[in-house]
Amino acid sequence: MEKSKMKIDRKPELEFVEYKTFEAVPSKTVKGASQRIIAQIPDTNVATRILELEAGTDTSPDGVQVHDFWEELYIIEGSLIDLRLNEEFTAGMVACRPPGMEHGPWKSPDGCKIFEVRYYSKEQ
Repeated sequence: MEKSKMKIDRKPELEFVEYKTFEAVPSKTVKGASQRIIAQIPDTNVATRILELEAGTDTSPDGVQVHDFWEELYIIEGSLIDLRLNEEFTAGMVACRPPGMEHGPWKSPDGCKIFEVRYYSKEQ
């Protein structure tokens, strides 16, 4: 396919803006959880977002999570407790989850804010 006719899916260009510019969309299943989508490739799970958990949030209704994309995270503030591992993760910590990795559910006694990038890779 010629380069000029090739369809390229990409996130939109975006210069620095306050993250609260993006609407906080509440979870449909977990009380106290919301996300702010910074950029997303339409009709995919490829996204960059800020996940916000209010104090006392429990993600147990969503159960253990497994998905087909990579997920990289940075805890900006607060903490969350992995209920299966019985381990607390705090501000400044990072995670890299390959497709198929089980994770969660969590509780966040004091609230938590997480920066997350999701993407697919041909070499998964």
